[in-house]
Amino acid sequence: MLSGLLASLMPLAGPATADDGRVDAPSLSKYDAVEQRSTAYLCTGYVACAEAGYSHAGYRTAADTMWWRMYTGHNCTNYVAYRMVKSGLPNDRPWSGGGNASEWGLKMAGITDDVPIVGAVAWWRANAPGTGSSGHVAYVEEVISSTVIVISEDSWSGDFHWRKIRKADGRWPSGFVHFNDQVITNVAAPVIEGTPKVGAPLTAAPGTWTPAGSYAFQWLVDGAVIPGATAAQYVPTAAQRGKRLTLQVTATKKGYAPGTARKAAPSDVVVGDFRSAEAPTVSGVAEVDQVLTATPGSWAPTPESASVQWYADGVAIPGATSWQLRLGQPQIDKRVTAAVTVRATGYKPRKVSSPETAPVIAGTIAITSPFSVDGRVRTGDTLTVTPGSFEPADATVTYTWLRDGEPIRGAAGTTYVLRPWDVGSRITVRVDLARTSYRSTSQVAKAQGRVQTKPTLRISSASASRRAVVIVRVGAPGVSSPRGLVTVSIGAKKVTGKVVDGRFRAVVEGLKPGWHKVRVRYTGTKLVLPAAGSDRVYVKR
Repeated sequence: MLSGLLASLMPLAGPATADDGRVDAPSLSKYDAVEQRSTAYLCTGYVACAEAGYSHAGYRTAADTMWWRMYTGHNCTNYVAYRMVKSGLPNDRPWSGGGNASEWGLKMAGITDDVPIVGAVAWWRANAPGTGSSGHVAYVEEVISSTVIVISEDSWSGDFHWRKIRKADGRWPSGFVHFNDQVITNVAAPVIEGTPKVGAPLTAAPGTWTPAGSYAFQWLVDGAVIPGATAAQYVPTAAQRGKRLTLQVTATKKGYAPGTARKAAPSDVVVGDFRSAEAPTVSGVAEVDQVLTATPGSWAPTPESASVQWYADGVAIPGATSWQLRLGQPQIDKRVTAAVTVRATGYKPRKVSSPETAPVIAGTIAITSPFSVDGRVRTGDTLTVTPGSFEPADATVTYTWLRDGEPIRGAAGTTYVLRPWDVGSRITVRVDLARTSYRSTSQVAKAQGRVQTKPTLRISSASASRRAVVIVRVGAPGVSSPRGLVTVSIGAKKVTGKVVDGRFRAVVEGLKPGWHKVRVRYTGTKLVLPAAGSDRVYVKR
């Protein structure tokens, strides 16, 4: 029963040493072994803790050394003093006077508060709840929250432990002594991506920190904080030209003192560059006496001013610096551009040219009297162009004959002979006029109506008793099966009928015997002209 009780007890305080180097006698009381029922032990003993992943930071082999003149071995003050020396402090007690745990927070009141930080010393004053008259100290390993921490500790006449302490359980430390707190550490410098240039974004990367945390950015110029510049991206302003930007990164993590690192930009801020989102344009007709208009295009950032200079074939036109240009004789046959130059404080001026216009022409060729087409529209006939008049009179004229609007192969010149394959089509001629430095022009002259064809009649007659049989065959170049009406007359007798597939047969009755004249009249169609013919027939009795 007694052994079980003793196993649950933990001695919290350890002896210290005198300032003159003499070892103080341990001042122990029955409260030095008060059980910490309100805490959760994570491990006990150097070996067991190490096997469970809880380090003793090398104290197992260093426990025989006095650190800050504390008693060696299992002793809370010697263990914590060892951790402070291991963190970088000299092995020289930072205060004069007694070294009992209860003294630490009192002697170092200037660096003691109630804020737990990794690497700080958790300190219990004398006779604090769960401690004895010598108090207790431990090393803060982790800060889970402002009310839950994990400590490592050694105890006089006890053992090494890791344990979790909750403030709500009533055994919270009296304070935390900040000798050399663990600070979130920058192991790879912050990075500034981009070139320090007016108007060009710079992007911040926090670098590498141990342990990793959360990062806040602050941009500075020549060492002075830039108000509001706390984003990862920053765009230098014209006012910062020639100055040096610096990125400051502040890293934070729960339970650690914040860390700060700075990175200067590789060079001073230089003048910015305009970006052309849309090139300048020129609108209007490239013709003498016409007006061209230039637009400045679209720029980022918006320029403070923009100017224009007009060029003809790459040579500046003297005095042409307004946004409109009236074309004159010197620009004939030349291609015109508008070069726009933009400016703004902190930016290099930039000049961008518009696309070239077509060569400037002197004007449009004017037809003062129209061309026309003369001649009958019949196969075999010739159509002839009657020239019109035009200005300038030395323009070159070319003729293209068209059948139903399509060019007729090989048909050029002022005349055209109508062919059978033109029947039914409309024939026109396109007159094209061209001259250097002038805009070409055209006129279409029309022949009157669709092309017609001249038919041929072949008549054959035969007779019988008091009657005659007349066969009429109609042929028409360009028409495969002529139609229409045919009238056959013999004396006072007439027979009229339709031509079918180019043929008509007439039977004339009641004729007197003897010779008779046969007269034939073909009415024609829209495309086939009328025709007439005759024959003789002998009528038998």
